Amino acid sequence: MSLKLRSLFSFPNPVNEKAARVVAGVVVVMCAAAIGFGQPWLIVALTYGFWARVLTGPKLSPLGQLATRVVSPRLGAARHVAGPPKRFAQAVGAAFSTTALVLWFGFGEQTAAWVFLAMLGAAASLESFLGYCLGCRMFALLMKAGLVPEEVCEACADVTLRYPELRHEPANA
Repeated sequence: MSLKLRSLFSFPNPVNEKAARVVAGVVVVMCAAAIGFGQPWLIVALTYGFWARVLTGPKLSPLGQLATRVVSPRLGAARHVAGPPKRFAQAVGAAFSTTALVLWFGFGEQTAAWVFLAMLGAAASLESFLGYCLGCRMFALLMKAGLVPEEVCEACADVTLRYPELRHEPANA
């Protein structure tokens, strides 16, 4: 793969948590609007956005661009968190939105599609309003279970990489 393609299909690490929470807030609004106003075309936009962010970070996502370049810089200093759990969370969002898309447009199962969007909106609400990322929590549990190797996210495996003040220095004898 060429360097340009590799650069395009990369995900930032670390990620500005403020930008991630802005994206989650817009996802909440889009899910609520899709369900509340019966607008299934919003499922298409949500699905595109999640896949764009999973594959390229904010590069090909209009919402990602807005959050990283316009909104989050106006919210003060960035708060950096590890990128791999956020990418995993975007992948979970892609799975839920894709499922809703296929249910609606592929099988005509509108109610089931709205249920998946409601679950997606609930998870995005936790991220946006409370700063609690369900996908990140799932990622941590997968790491703890050994299903995600530590080298995928060294900052996740060793909290002292993010918080050096927690490093235990051996006592001098």
